[in-house]
Amino acid sequence: MRITLERSNLLKSLNHVHRVVERRNTIPILSNVLLRAEGANLDMKATDLDLEITEATPAMVEQAGATTVPAHLLYEIVRKLPDGSEVLLSTNPDGTAMTVASGRSKFSLQCLSETDFPDLTTGDFSHSFKVKASDLKMLIDRTQFAISTEETRYYLNGIFFHTIEAGNDLKLRAVATDGHRLARADIDAPSGSEGMPGIIIPRKTVGELQKLMDNPDLIVSIELSDAKIRLTIGGVVITSKLIDGTFPDYQRVIPANNDKEMRVDCQTFAHAVDRVSTISSERGRAVKLSLSEGHLVLAVNNPDSGSATEELAVGYENDTMEIGFNAKYLLDITAQLSGDDAIFLLADAGSPTLIRDTAGDDAIYVLMPMRV
Repeated sequence: MRITLERSNLLKSLNHVHRVVERRNTIPILSNVLLRAEGANLDMKATDLDLEITEATPAMVEQAGATTVPAHLLYEIVRKLPDGSEVLLSTNPDGTAMTVASGRSKFSLQCLSETDFPDLTTGDFSHSFKVKASDLKMLIDRTQFAISTEETRYYLNGIFFHTIEAGNDLKLRAVATDGHRLARADIDAPSGSEGMPGIIIPRKTVGELQKLMDNPDLIVSIELSDAKIRLTIGGVVITSKLIDGTFPDYQRVIPANNDKEMRVDCQTFAHAVDRVSTISSERGRAVKLSLSEGHLVLAVNNPDSGSATEELAVGYENDTMEIGFNAKYLLDITAQLSGDDAIFLLADAGSPTLIRDTAGDDAIYVLMPMRV
């Protein structure tokens, strides 16, 4: 193999694929990126056996061929080369080493045979559809913060996507929950998604998708089956296994009869929560909300360091009540709201609270209270 390509193109593609590669691997080939030069492109592929990313970048191919080299090492080398430089990649005759040359810099990397590189075989996809990158990004951004990190409840370690009838419309819905909070967001279901299986996209795949959808004008092609999903975003193809589990019946935890409404300026509320939670020994401590007509008092009490209170004017016309929430969870949710105001629908101090945006999108959030 012998090819020349621009450093910027090589770096951009390596940046996308090398992140999938785990830093520590018991299988040496999984530390490598597969490079295949043919036609006028260099194809790159990396995998951790659950997630696979491929991308093609333009290159001048003098001699076609394929090899695998350490992914993070190659990325660091290319990252440190000067802007605007050209990079020559060439393998030695017996394929055991690859030379990376640019200007006066020259590196030699050990290779492993491309024939040993695993392929995430996909099988047949039952459904395929297209969705705007901006819509998919919105579904992920609104829900990913609520993904559980508790490995024992593995079926909560991702975002649940499914279609659902809402009124007379079919919606594509994303839901994530960790048992303490729940986030749900909808878009109009794209053509071809009707009857798709409910799927749970793993947390790592969700994180990679978020980084790739920086261009809102892109159209994302989605193909899926019960066990795998393949997404094509521009020149990048992501293939991922899905979480093999049953997502819980989240509808049961969304309260329907919360009749006490509090409307508060979102930014003012978030800043106030952030300020009073400074006094807590760790961000996870509870903040108490004391509500009376038109008035909210936020309070944090930490026996080790002191207490803090802040008063806010709010739209509230019900009985006085006190309820506690995890300050970090409140901040996570308010960070997702794009409208000026946040609407809290409360029942009592021991029941889940429903939070909505005034921006008019279909996202809703459920937050379990804490004892204070």
